Amino acid sequence: MNGLINSSLRQLSAALAAKKVSAVELATLFLDRIEKHNPALNAFITTDREKTLAQARNADQKVGADGTAISPLCGIPLGHKDIFCTQGWRTSCGSKMLANFVSPYDANVVAKLAAAGMVTLGKLNMDEFAMGSSNETSYFGPVKNPWDVSRVPGGSSGGSAAAIAARLTPAATGTDTGGSIRQPAALCGLTGLKPTYGVVSRYGMIAFASSLDQGGPMAKSAEDCALLLNAMAGFDPRDSTSLERPAEDYSRDLEQPLAGLKIGLPQEFFGEGMDADVRAAVDAALAEYRKLGATTVDVKLPNSGLSVPAYYVIAPAEASSNLSRFDGVRYGYRAPQYDDLTEMYSRSRAQGFGAEVKRRILIGTYVLSHGYYDAYYLKAQKIRRLIAADFVEAFKQCDVIMGPTSPSVAFAFGAKSADPVQMYLSDIYTISTNLAGLPGMSLPCGFGANNMPVGLQIIGNWFGEAKMLNVAHQYQKATDWHTRMPEGMK
Repeated sequence: MNGLINSSLRQLSAALAAKKVSAVELATLFLDRIEKHNPALNAFITTDREKTLAQARNADQKVGADGTAISPLCGIPLGHKDIFCTQGWRTSCGSKMLANFVSPYDANVVAKLAAAGMVTLGKLNMDEFAMGSSNETSYFGPVKNPWDVSRVPGGSSGGSAAAIAARLTPAATGTDTGGSIRQPAALCGLTGLKPTYGVVSRYGMIAFASSLDQGGPMAKSAEDCALLLNAMAGFDPRDSTSLERPAEDYSRDLEQPLAGLKIGLPQEFFGEGMDADVRAAVDAALAEYRKLGATTVDVKLPNSGLSVPAYYVIAPAEASSNLSRFDGVRYGYRAPQYDDLTEMYSRSRAQGFGAEVKRRILIGTYVLSHGYYDAYYLKAQKIRRLIAADFVEAFKQCDVIMGPTSPSVAFAFGAKSADPVQMYLSDIYTISTNLAGLPGMSLPCGFGANNMPVGLQIIGNWFGEAKMLNVAHQYQKATDWHTRMPEGMK
């Protein structure tokens, strides 16, 4: 049974279909691993064995005597980032503000994966309201990187990344506002994909920055992410930003050879700021791609250097608006003592939100205020358009763009928490894709200093998820980085 922990989703599906294992046995295997390893990692913050096993029993009933199931994912366990509303489960968004909130409904992503027969193992820790790059801002304490528990797992989907890396779950959901799927995937040595904005519904996903947030899959491999995205994607009339497009099979091109593929290498991604060990691993990955038949071309993204300042105007502005609903009135934390309504608002928010969330609300309120809107917010939106235009030009010369996901391997706890700007620069290579609404993914491509994982980023053209997954899958067939797991978790 323990040999199943490193199996792909397709292998798990085959084992379930052949009745070599039941959904209940598989769920029990991972629940036992969570019980054993999670205390050291703090990746899961909510589990409920009874609920999980009830779902597993239900999944077993959906597998016919001949092994046919309602979907290839039926009976396979996963964890949900605690930003997704999940009916009957605590949904905290990593905050004291929602520490006791039990969702009365399912997010679209949760409902679609449940309809595919997947079994929920629990809710995963995250930076508070998805604001952070290290998972140090969670009200429930930091998540530890399973490769080295003295180091961060990345954020904000750090709980999802750590849980997959430690094989506490075969797959997980994540969200990406400025790199929050890709950066933790890189730091923990797994595969994570941010789809084109609007491909996956945001309904029931607690909002941080509405024009940037996007849900996506996290798993060991590109093939696993393709299967998950097949279930997650699709039009949802409840989300005004959801795109009405024909259904796609994102696994359709996985086996296509890479001969003739043109990989764009932005000079802005390979300059100062990238650590030498990350550069070495990325260069080795590019050499492997050339062996697989791809060619590389130099491209320019001249405005990408402005992505971090533009993002940290736009995202806090949207956050200050979205988080105004947490006022202690309808749901969430309410201060125990206050004299009037205004004091109830201010005390509830002061006590319910952490320092990073307060910082971003204040920045956002400032840039939206009278006299500063044109100087900051409007200018940032103009830069956003220039960044998107740069990608349009770059994709005239190449099929995909590649570079590092993160400028360094996972850093030690506290190394950047005293300097917010240094923390924000952890997302320097990922933010531009969110501003442009493009799809992007990270996959493991080696190890750097202190034997910590390094991630390779692939950026696709709009709606180019199938091409990205093909490019990633062919690399993973030729290498084994994605199969490696931390020694202490075996």
